[in-house]
Amino acid sequence: MKNWLVVLLMVIGWDKVFAQADIHFSQFYETSILRNPALTGVFADDYKFGLYYRNQWKSITFPYETFLFSAETRFSVSHASEDFVSIGVLGFSDKAGSLSQQITTVYPAVNYNKSINPNHNSYLSVGFTFGYIQYSFDPSKATFNSQYMNGTYDPNNPSMENMPKPNMNLWDMGAGVNYNMSMGVDNKATMVLGASAYHFTQPGFSYYKTPEVDLNLRFNANAALGFAMNEDMSMQLHANYARQGTYSEIMVGGLFNWTAASMDARPIFGLSFGAFYRYNDAVIPVIKLKYMNWSLGMSYDTNISTLKEASNMQGGLEMTLFVSGQWNNGNAALKKTVCPRF
Repeated sequence: MKNWLVVLLMVIGWDKVFAQADIHFSQFYETSILRNPALTGVFADDYKFGLYYRNQWKSITFPYETFLFSAETRFSVSHASEDFVSIGVLGFSDKAGSLSQQITTVYPAVNYNKSINPNHNSYLSVGFTFGYIQYSFDPSKATFNSQYMNGTYDPNNPSMENMPKPNMNLWDMGAGVNYNMSMGVDNKATMVLGASAYHFTQPGFSYYKTPEVDLNLRFNANAALGFAMNEDMSMQLHANYARQGTYSEIMVGGLFNWTAASMDARPIFGLSFGAFYRYNDAVIPVIKLKYMNWSLGMSYDTNISTLKEASNMQGGLEMTLFVSGQWNNGNAALKKTVCPRF
């Protein structure tokens, strides 16, 4: 699932191969639509907008830079129903490698949330996403042996290579299910369990238009548990598993949250800190600051894989900025709908 494998795969154009191309994030819990479309809109407020930045492998190669935006909101089905519908959109642009390979995507999503037990705020959600993906690279940055004469590189020398068209466009589809419920005293504990799959269309994945080159299905499982320790402190535990072809990724970890409230009990300031572990790859400390409806998060991948000597244990910096809230100071139609406190 590393992007440098994608560059090699697509430029060489093997005769028969299944591609591993999906991007991953360390603050994965902030990218609902990429994990499971049935997580779209599963949060306590009416809306959530976010920006995401990631810079990876700057210490050993051309840096991989990713910019992401997301927007989610939800609406009650009716005043007489506990069900609600949530919609969202996520898009990102990722540039990597010496050929400036760029991935640009847009994923709209829709999610129906069926109330199972209103007393415990229990919901079964089914979500779908339909994506557009464009891959491109800059052929002017490619160099070949034939362009070296007497040990000197001359870009005017013919490459003698048959270069493909430097872009390809894919259409994608994903779907997922998710179950969440609140429990315990005053329903202050929340559990989330879900599963999803992406690339049902298995689009062709070759700059050379090789028919046998397809994008592998990706399967994802998500789990989370949140609970209050007292009026000011709470914990969030997260786990995520992804598998695409022969590649897999396991991430586990948690965040400790402290919140300071105003006289009318509205949260004013919050501080979260914790760490995550990506199996056989990285340890990731995380810190998050929240003021009113705004939150700013930062994490850093401390590389512990076989690349740690070359990378000097440096991996990727991620920063997130989110704002969430309620329409018109609170949507009356959603007041009875209490979602996970994430």
